[in-house]
Amino acid sequence: MIKIYTDGSCLENPGNGGWAAIIFMNNEKIIISGHKKNTTNNQMELMAAIEALKKIPKDQEVQIYTDSKYVKMGITEWIEKWSQNNWKTSSKQKVKNIELWKELNEVSKKHKIEWHWVKAHAGNPNNEEVDELAKKAANLN
Repeated sequence: MIKIYTDGSCLENPGNGGWAAIIFMNNEKIIISGHKKNTTNNQMELMAAIEALKKIPKDQEVQIYTDSKYVKMGITEWIEKWSQNNWKTSSKQKVKNIELWKELNEVSKKHKIEWHWVKAHAGNPNNEEVDELAKKAANLN
């Protein structure tokens, strides 16, 4: 079982952002991160999950831990209806971050994933570490 902790950070929202992921695979700890100018926190949260899933071999059992309810609810509950409704929300608005949601949906289909929400800043060591990594990445802009 592969375990992944993800987080995104934005210094201002929108503003300079960063994302990070910690991947536990084959008794190894892999850290990845990236940054982007003029982005949002939600975009960085999505990027963290996308990039982490791209780093692992296909057809894996994965547990993803995120402190973003937006990501967890979006991928586990909302995305099916969005795609059925031509990427419109229940209030008929265009889904924000469509391209990132489509990409996350595609990379997610390559694995068997359990999505878990964890409370931010609540003492979970891996969540705290990935939070720091995302903040550091945001500061690289």
